[in-house]
Amino acid sequence: QVQLVESGGGLVQAGGSLRLSCAASGRTFTMAWFRQAPGKEREFVAAIRLSGTSTYSTDSVKGRFTISRDNAKNTMYLRMNSLKPEDTAVYFCAATLSSTTYNHRDKDIYDSWGQGTQVTVSS
Repeated sequence: QVQLVESGGGLVQAGGSLRLSCAASGRTFTMAWFRQAPGKEREFVAAIRLSGTSTYSTDSVKGRFTISRDNAKNTMYLRMNSLKPEDTAVYFCAATLSSTTYNHRDKDIYDSWGQGTQVTVSS
């Protein structure tokens, strides 16, 4: 199995920026970011396919977050700008290990998950 390790979380004031990284130990296909706030279900944030030419994001982060990947480094990134307190959550990296046509927003399609990194945005 492919191991995923997130990094880059931390404390930031509202309006600030962070960049999250997800390093994979091997080949992945679709990669995605999910987040989970206390007392809430894990929700989809953004996804990117193997080629990097197709990206998707949830409405609440459009225009603020940008997902990208560097396949030579087996690493995915999430650049988060204009952060809001409601972005506070544990952010998880996920990946599929083979090609799939399933809905990228569904957490059940992902084969590997990272441990999560905490993002806290203060007002």
